[in-house]
Amino acid sequence: MKKLIYILTTLFTASLFAQIDRVEPPFWYEGMNKSEVQVMFYGKNIAQNSVSVSNNVVITSITKTENPNYLFVTIDAKNVKAQQLQFTFANGKKTFKRNYEIKARKENSALRKSFDASDVMYLLMPDRFANGNLNNDSSSELQEKANRSLPGGRHGGDIQGIINNLDYIKELGATAIWSTPLCEDNDKGYSYHTYGQSDVYKIDARYGTNEEYKQLAAEMHKKDLKLVMDYVTNHWGAEHWMFKDMPTYDWFHQFPGYAQSNYRMITQYDTNGSQRDAKYCMDGWFVPSMPDLNQSNPLVLNYLIQNAIWWIEYADLDGFRVDTYSYNDKEGIAKWTKAITDEYPYFNIVGEVWMHDQAQISYWQKDSPIAKIQNYNSHLPSVMDFTLHDVFGNVFNEDKADWGNGTIKFYENFANDFLYANPNNLLLFLENHDTGRFNEIYKNDFKKYQLGLTLLATMRGIPQIYYGSEIGMAGDKVKGDADIRQDFPGGWNGDGNNAFSASGRTEIQKQYFDFSKKLFNWRKSKSVIHSGKLTHYIPENNVYVYFRHTNSESVMVVINNAADNQKINLSRFEENLKGFTSGHDVLSDKNVELKTELLLDAKSSMIIELKK
Repeated sequence: MKKLIYILTTLFTASLFAQIDRVEPPFWYEGMNKSEVQVMFYGKNIAQNSVSVSNNVVITSITKTENPNYLFVTIDAKNVKAQQLQFTFANGKKTFKRNYEIKARKENSALRKSFDASDVMYLLMPDRFANGNLNNDSSSELQEKANRSLPGGRHGGDIQGIINNLDYIKELGATAIWSTPLCEDNDKGYSYHTYGQSDVYKIDARYGTNEEYKQLAAEMHKKDLKLVMDYVTNHWGAEHWMFKDMPTYDWFHQFPGYAQSNYRMITQYDTNGSQRDAKYCMDGWFVPSMPDLNQSNPLVLNYLIQNAIWWIEYADLDGFRVDTYSYNDKEGIAKWTKAITDEYPYFNIVGEVWMHDQAQISYWQKDSPIAKIQNYNSHLPSVMDFTLHDVFGNVFNEDKADWGNGTIKFYENFANDFLYANPNNLLLFLENHDTGRFNEIYKNDFKKYQLGLTLLATMRGIPQIYYGSEIGMAGDKVKGDADIRQDFPGGWNGDGNNAFSASGRTEIQKQYFDFSKKLFNWRKSKSVIHSGKLTHYIPENNVYVYFRHTNSESVMVVINNAADNQKINLSRFEENLKGFTSGHDVLSDKNVELKTELLLDAKSSMIIELKK
């Protein structure tokens, strides 16, 4: 009897010490350039245990923090092949074990090709795109339930909805998908945008599962589509489990507690600025519900690096878009970015740098001639061209050109390309999920949509289109974010209009889609657009003319932003037209004689493939 009591007592005590609630990363991969992996064990008083690991694997460091519920164990995984390891935890005579798997890595994983200027990126918000699985609209584990009648609520769109409509995106001519974040966001409300994440190793159950996300990438790759993950390094959500039980006090920026960011990103490099202002930009919280991560804490930085690499390997990703890039600790985020690109030398990462000056945006791109002045390098391959977005927001309403209005704004924007280390790796966009809808701004004027999309598709850089614009979707930013993030028609059972189907589109939707499809599919095979040189001419009478050209091919793009017909003298463009006598206009599908002048309809554009 005493022996039985002893055994039961021992088992009970051991179960208390065996309480590990989380292990992150949940597994790792062999053959990584990052030779060490820091495994975080989380559980009640886990730090009171000593730890060892099997198979002669070397533990290089063990880190304990002021919170005994965390234990960070770093192992040298450089020569560790795919296998099952076993960690042993001991506290006196009491021990327990935990398995940890090193998985085989996909062949040539490090050399994966990413998105570039040959791609067209399709930005979608999964909750608003399509509901492919009615059974996951709500989750018993998550606070906010589905309520499609609430504009800012959860509407039920999910990963299966994206998978179901990949053929639609491919038909459009897009080659990459940037989805807003899919990791769990357990906020009580307004959680559909998923930028306030509560678990960065888990897909939100209302979108699906980790396996479904992995399946999405696999299905996309079968169709030669690329998957770009929206990654958030600057903040998590207040419902994140680590915020509720912090590993260290300085895991998040404390003032103590909350302080608002001043949003003045110029303080990051202002030589005349105060330290206080710079601190409140970098360390202040984006909003009260999003605690700001401290990338200057080595544990935090390593956690974010490993999490990003884990997702690339696990889901077989093709790129990152990084939210609020320029709000991060600039030294920390540079180390994060370099760690990713060291692991994957051809992996593209585009950062959101929402600024309105080319020099200030350029500062954040890799090898920036501007940042070099301060001996800084972000290592970030791509940035978003927000100054071009600014021009798109008003230029097509400026019918009469003067010194500073009309298409001269385009010219001046691209004249500043010398400020960028790599203009071809800028992300170009008419709009995104945070801005006013292009079709709303221009009152669904199809001619103005044609002008905007023509320039977007033929200019240097990577064009990005926001879901629904290609069928004429609009939405008023003044009415709130929900209005610019409306449900895609046809994504829900019972929708009266199914724009995913050619037969289900209205005449207006068909007009928008057919034009977009024609333009983007033409672009797919045009290396002259992807990597050709840009030569442009000062606009006259609100007509902007530029050429994309290589040694073997040349394309002339003409944008007439004037409210009346125009006639342009071709002799102005002799340096680019020399030797060419005719061309083919891609948009009208007509041949064009290039003799002395060119006639243009009001508010029209031409894309002329030049012929000798």
